[in-house]
Amino acid sequence: MGLFDFFSSDLAIDLGTANTLVIQKDKVVVDEPSIIALDRQNGKVIAVGTKAMQMHEKTHENIRTIRPLRDGVIADFHAAEQMIRGMIRMINQGKRFFTPSHRMVICIPSGITEVEKRAVRDSAEHAGAKEVYMIPEPIAAAIGIGIDIEQPVGSMIVDIGGGTTEIAVIALSGIVGDQSIRTAGDVFTRDILDYMRRQHNLLIGERSAEKIKVEVGSALTELDEEIEPFEVRGRDLMTGIPKVITVTYSEVAYAIDKSISKIEEAVLRALETAPPELSADIYDRGIHLTGGGALLRGLDKRLSIKTKLPVHVADDPLRAVVRGTGQALKNLDSYKAVLMT
Repeated sequence: MGLFDFFSSDLAIDLGTANTLVIQKDKVVVDEPSIIALDRQNGKVIAVGTKAMQMHEKTHENIRTIRPLRDGVIADFHAAEQMIRGMIRMINQGKRFFTPSHRMVICIPSGITEVEKRAVRDSAEHAGAKEVYMIPEPIAAAIGIGIDIEQPVGSMIVDIGGGTTEIAVIALSGIVGDQSIRTAGDVFTRDILDYMRRQHNLLIGERSAEKIKVEVGSALTELDEEIEPFEVRGRDLMTGIPKVITVTYSEVAYAIDKSISKIEEAVLRALETAPPELSADIYDRGIHLTGGGALLRGLDKRLSIKTKLPVHVADDPLRAVVRGTGQALKNLDSYKAVLMT
């Protein structure tokens, strides 16, 4: 370890709506939900990440939980800064007498505005970054799943996160055509919540809806594998008494059907705008699915039926983006073309 390493550290951050991941020295050192719990009276941070998530929707009036990111961008500047600080503190820096300065590469949605970009940069700088670089999410995802983005060959990435779905056709270290829509994991969760209220007169929380999505979430009403129905606990809207019902994957598929159709339409729009030579490459190579939404059962099959193209799900879709961000951080000079300051 050189003297310079002692005074500074390099961090690659995937600042997501649902989860924040941090890579340091090629290792994922932080993988936590993007949420923070604050004391209403003095504004002090009570918990960050998993601990704050356990408090979510269970707090009394003196504690409030905040998800600082909405639709892939920072919605609460102060909370985002505190959350990034808290996440960086989780990294075991050893017994240092001072705080090192950080060089950060943060991934951002491709459809982000200049104002939203500045919010990310300012939050990172306030949290102790001396240099901040930003990389578009689809490019980070492509690097993370092992695609050589510098080649004159077209690749199509569909990154379904918590707040946004990023769809991009990439060639020669750049985005040739992209679609960024705010229909993703959070919208699926809200769809399930609404469906339970309408169909079963059952009021459930965001965390329960998220659990249903993970346990029995599906994009198709009929799957080859059989999935056990899932028990949901909530409050009966008619009587006000807690009750239990069981939900099948077919019901979940029906609940989120419209939202998945929006993603399908966005994929088709991105394919329409791709130059013909790149379309030929995509026909051969297929579409690559990354992000938490890629884990939704039957989604690859449904997209494949719609586009008539092969659809590949990344090996570790949740970490594809942060891995790519880590690669970009390691080889800053090679990836200068795709990084923004």
